[in-house]
Amino acid sequence: MPNVLVLGGGLAGLSAAAALGQSGHQVTVLEARHFLGGRATSYPLPADESGEVIDNCQHILLRCCVNLLDFYQRLGVEQSIHFHKEFFFIEPGGRTSTMKAGILPKPLHFTGSFATLHFLSLSDKIAVGRALLAIQSEWHTRKDLDAITMLDWLKEKHQPAQAIERFWRQILVSSINEELDRMAASHGFQVFYLGFLASSNSYQMGVPAVPLGELYSQEAWKRIPGVNIRFRTPVTRIEFEDGLVKAAYSGDERFTADHYISALPFERLALLATPLSIDYSPFEHSPITGIHLWFDRPVTDLPHATLLDRTLQWAFNKQDGRYIQLVVSASRTLTDLPRNEVIDLAVRELKEFFPAAQNAKLVKAHVVKEIRATFSAKPGLELLRPEARTNVPNLVLAGDWTRSGWPATMEGAVRSGYKAADVVYPAGRALLPDIA
Repeated sequence: MPNVLVLGGGLAGLSAAAALGQSGHQVTVLEARHFLGGRATSYPLPADESGEVIDNCQHILLRCCVNLLDFYQRLGVEQSIHFHKEFFFIEPGGRTSTMKAGILPKPLHFTGSFATLHFLSLSDKIAVGRALLAIQSEWHTRKDLDAITMLDWLKEKHQPAQAIERFWRQILVSSINEELDRMAASHGFQVFYLGFLASSNSYQMGVPAVPLGELYSQEAWKRIPGVNIRFRTPVTRIEFEDGLVKAAYSGDERFTADHYISALPFERLALLATPLSIDYSPFEHSPITGIHLWFDRPVTDLPHATLLDRTLQWAFNKQDGRYIQLVVSASRTLTDLPRNEVIDLAVRELKEFFPAAQNAKLVKAHVVKEIRATFSAKPGLELLRPEARTNVPNLVLAGDWTRSGWPATMEGAVRSGYKAADVVYPAGRALLPDIA
């Protein structure tokens, strides 16, 4: 089998390496840092003597993320993902609504619990129901979904302001990491069609029960001995000759292969691979902020919750209700805010949702601002995302910003890695089709 050099040890590069390694290829992965996972990783809490390991930000998946689940199975870590069948929506003041599938077949499986949601009025629920049916009918027929925003579409369907803010925005901004007025409607459709309508269990939320970095540990990679991972080996130059990649460099160290897969972010690739016929100018970033709070006592017994009407969007119970990880997607309002102000805002808002937090003492806190968390999934961008195959025959692209068929999610990253692997070795057929 030809040998392969993978540039970048995020999910895109790792999934390509796993697929090709299991197909008998010798694969070397060059990773700049001393840990794997890219933007879906974990590391020891800085300046903390406890050695506690935290995720940079809580990452979740749904059961419709079939390629990501396949990647976990390749590494033998699928049992570390715990799936939840209930979504908890909390209003300021603490009133909680639960959404889960019932006994009716899809796409009516949420009918029973949806009727009991406190945070939407009856007219809101009727409007949302009509829009969901419209998504089901328009998903494969409407041709302008990449040209309009999701907010445009929701207004076209006469969605009430409260339904937009409390239902559509709450789910989609967290899923796509972009605001409704900046998000292509095609991505919003995909979330609801595949995650909520295509199957009665595709909505179930998988939360890693271990730090993200453990999912790609050295022990896991022993299952795929053909993959060699080089840490602290940043790619500093790509050498081209006669229309092909000749070598990749990390400082003075030179690496050669039969095939090269770039799983680098678009802003890095633009500097290293000028012969590629890619226009990078339309690509922008959208940030995510993760806020980690440790209290002296439990503040909730819920495993997770989506928080309505405030800056905070999601809360995850990481340890006995004492350690809460909060997530704010598309967090532009927090980007320039000082760390102490972000923490103060988070604690203040959390107390509105969890009454037990009123008397709890904050022991420590940590803020992670991922300024370049994902690309902005704006209208008109989909056709500009590059395919895996490039104009350089031995250079293949991976990365959640490439045309994976999904937005910038963990599933999208793995899909891109599998697509790259399938270009290198078509007989491997790594990429799995969507559930619908």
